[in-house]
Formats: sequence, structure tokens, C-alpha cells
Amino acid sequence: MSRAQEVMKVSDGSLLGDPGRTPLSKDGVKWQRPRLTRQALMRCCLVKWILSSAAPQGSDSSDSELELSTVRHQPEGLDQLQAQTKFTKKELQSLYRGFKNECPTGLVDEDTFKLIYSQFFPQGDSSTYAHFLFNAFDADGNGAIRFEDFVVGLSILLRGTVHEKLKWAFNLYDINKDGYVTKEEMLAIMKSIYDMMGRHTYPILREDAPLEHVERFFQKMDRNQDGVVTIDEFLETCQKDENIMSSMQLFENVI
Repeated sequence: MSRAQEVMKVSDGSLLGDPGRTPLSKDGVKWQRPRLTRQALMRCCLVKWILSSAAPQGSDSSDSELELSTVRHQPEGLDQLQAQTKFTKKELQSLYRGFKNECPTGLVDEDTFKLIYSQFFPQGDSSTYAHFLFNAFDADGNGAIRFEDFVVGLSILLRGTVHEKLKWAFNLYDINKDGYVTKEEMLAIMKSIYDMMGRHTYPILREDAPLEHVERFFQKMDRNQDGVVTIDEFLETCQKDENIMSSMQLFENVI
């Protein structure tokens, strides 16, 4: 099974157009939603990309601390990263080894993100989504992401609390980073996901599905009807609305 097939196997229409709906497979058995466990960690596109270049899992990792000093950009110590994330030291060692192999400078750029997602979603156009996702990871906006920032972000997306994940999602939707999410910004994100994978989900999504999805979100989120959603409105609405939470499967499917 190819990388793309593995990812698409867990995709479904709830991402953009059918909140809370879990489609049935041909034999009538419900598809299981991915769980945020070690299995989900291995399903993540970014993690798969890293580990595909890592040394075999059974190899000696005792020199990992030494490895941290061999690249031009030196990440923080493993102990400090372990304290900052919800990854184990062994997981961090594997992630770092693969990251160093793919990005010897210790930094990942936007072109790398675009290459990653073009490999996992070859039947769609993933460039716009990869651009938005990169900007969400690139907190200081300098055009490059350090290993430390990379794994801290992954830790939130894969093993963070609901509150932490929602804050990260808000940051993704807030494209211009002004502290507000507009309908146009949310639609741009949804369209980028649709362009990347929407036409290959089950059930098949209509062309207007992203817009309908955004309209429903804004009706509930924009409490004071001022045309923008604040972080407080976003968090409060998402956490109180089961349908929205069910449709917020973004990070389990396309990270």
C-alpha cells in the first residue's frame, strides 16, 4: 500500500461537509476514526516522512546526545524537549535522527513541506495547504522551522489536550496572524484541504461543501455578528458543540 493510500484509507467526508458522520464500509462496518495514540503518531504524514529516513528502530540510539552536536543548527537537549512535549525520549531520538537525515542543516523550509504533501497526496494539489501548514509551524515567520519547534507542534497536534489542539487550529485559520479568523480565511484553509484530498474522500464532497462548512461554523462561532471570530469565541463554541468537534478531524487526517 502506498503512502497516499495509507492516508486516504482513514479519510472521510466529515472533514469538510458531514460533521459527526462516520461512513459505512461496503461490508456495513463503521470506519474507525483515528485515535491519538502511538498508532496515530505513525499515521501522521509528517512523522512518516521523518521516520522513513531514520535508522532502523533496533539500532543503537545511545549516541543520540552526541548526534545533537553534529549539525549546524543544534537543537535543545533531549531531556528539555521531552519535558516540553508528550513524546518519549526514544521517540524523540527516532524523530531527530530522521529529521537530521532529511534536513542536515537542522531547519526545514516551505519547499520541503510542499514536497512531503505532494508525496502523500499525489492525486490532488497540496501546495496551498502545505503553505498554510508551514506558516502555522513557523511561529516567528522567518521561513524556516527548527527541530524543536517542529516536534513541539507535532506533540500538540497528536497528543495535546482538546484546548491545546483548538488553539493550534485557530492559529492555522488565522492566516494573517492578527488574532481574528475571518470567513475568507477559514474558507481558504478549507478549500486548500479540498483541493488536496476532498475529491477522494468518502462520501464524495460537492464543490460547495467547503463554503457550506464555513457558513455553518460562522453562524455558531461569530456570537456578536461582527464578521470575525476571536480565540475566545472559537474555543467556547468548539468545546460546547459536539457537531463541530466531530467535524474538526483536520489534524487526525491531514497532518
